[in-house]
Amino acid sequence: MRVGAASHHILQRSFDELGTPLADVTFCVLDLETTGGNRNDDMITEVGAVKVRGGECLGTFQTLVNPGRAIPPKISVLTGLTDVLVAPAPRIESVLPSLLSFLGDAVLVAHNAQFDVGFIRAALRRAERPEWNGTVVDTVHLARRLVRDEVPNCKLATLASRLRLDHQPSHRALDDALATTDLLHLLIERASGLGVLGLDDLVALGKIGGHPMAPKLKLTAGLPRSPGVYTFRGAGDHVLYVGKATNLRQRVRSYFGSDDRRKIGPMLRETQAIGHVELPDPLTAEVVETRMIGSLLPRYNRRGTTANKYCYLRLDTETAWPRLSIVKNPARHGLHLGPLPSRKMASLVQEALQTAIPLRRCTQRLSRNYTAPLDAPVCRAAQLGVAHCPCSGTADPAEYAAAVEHASRAFTGEPSFVVERLGDRMRSLAGQQRFEEAAMTRDRLSALLGAIRRTQLLDALGRALHTEVTSGDITWVLADGHLVDTRTSTTLTSALPIGPLGSIVVGAPVLREHADEALCLAKFFDKHAERLTVTCSGTWGFPITSIEKIPPLSRAA
Repeated sequence: MRVGAASHHILQRSFDELGTPLADVTFCVLDLETTGGNRNDDMITEVGAVKVRGGECLGTFQTLVNPGRAIPPKISVLTGLTDVLVAPAPRIESVLPSLLSFLGDAVLVAHNAQFDVGFIRAALRRAERPEWNGTVVDTVHLARRLVRDEVPNCKLATLASRLRLDHQPSHRALDDALATTDLLHLLIERASGLGVLGLDDLVALGKIGGHPMAPKLKLTAGLPRSPGVYTFRGAGDHVLYVGKATNLRQRVRSYFGSDDRRKIGPMLRETQAIGHVELPDPLTAEVVETRMIGSLLPRYNRRGTTANKYCYLRLDTETAWPRLSIVKNPARHGLHLGPLPSRKMASLVQEALQTAIPLRRCTQRLSRNYTAPLDAPVCRAAQLGVAHCPCSGTADPAEYAAAVEHASRAFTGEPSFVVERLGDRMRSLAGQQRFEEAAMTRDRLSALLGAIRRTQLLDALGRALHTEVTSGDITWVLADGHLVDTRTSTTLTSALPIGPLGSIVVGAPVLREHADEALCLAKFFDKHAERLTVTCSGTWGFPITSIEKIPPLSRAA
């Protein structure tokens, strides 16, 4: 066994280290010779490794390994290794400690890494040693991406010959490792033309394969590895898509590989430039993304572009005989749930309340002095016994006032009466094996509880008024329910690149155009309330007290 480098302890690479410039990354290029291709049945006969950093060789590792079984003749012909040659060599169980020490915290590189890493992991399992899960770079995948048009195939011998590498493979471990090292350096040089500057870029490049839009990777060269908002831009600098990211560079480059959504291909074909706004933290990035989407309405965005479809469920408590109605914009009076994301959702909420509470369903306007004609018809819902019908003069004012009170309590966050009534109905239907109807009731109740919580979150944000919220070294400054500044320990203020689309008035429903930003902030504060330090001029209501839960069905529907 020959080792030509200092050993290191094994360390798991962190997320930040993956962004290390390639010139600062230590690579350990590994090659194995074995008795065959089955990692579970065949055994290692030779190990070769080369450690490099910044184009310089830091050391080599080479040893024969006694496989504990006969080497097949065809393998001996291929590698030159015989039973006599490997007989005095150590077993792999004795080699592993030295090999792992040589590898240390370096990035493992191999040509067809699945083969070499598979054999190493199988040997570790047989030796009852911890599994190795370090970062791996496969030069086969990189070669297919970068030089496939220049060579007939991506075998190591073919690449070494056609690309005129300094070392040529010989089916011996160290020779092949040295040839793979030369190949790695050539591929890194080629990859730099696609904006591959860090380790994360190199690892991701191998997964991109033959993506038809991969040449546009050079558009990502200037992206930082920090939170922010990115934009894909087409002809005339027209914004096609807006997105947010914790790591701008990694997220945008993922569109050229792992993201297979149907709209991505057409969007990338139209893309001529990629812009970005670097921001202090992911929350600020989400807020700015929401504002930009709402303002620009990019063609390839779906979420955040439908505020014009939002609506409210209203209970007109100022009238003599209040009723439920779905409205596009909130009224000056009455109680509201919302804004809700669609009329379909609002209808489910309305149906939940009407199923549990016998409010009138007719749309006739009734004054406080209304007197029903003697021949006034009774509406169908009243005939079925599920609603009062004041327009026919059959409704009792006291009973109707009690129904309105139950509905009002649900609107203001106390839906226990409705939950109990709908829970009883669900269990009754399930007991009658009417499972589809029970499931429909459950869906209505779920929509109602979601609408109540959504409204509570928005109300809590509005009641805070002027607020400073601190977590760690970041402070978010809010006024009237929208973010106005983000401060960090190193920056006094971070002016946001786009202003808010609306504001919250205490006691009034949140306007549709401001709902997305307000919910973004409210959900974050609600989720992380325990680790926040808050100063506000109003009332801080986070976390929101949990409301009623959906009762389970006796049988899964």
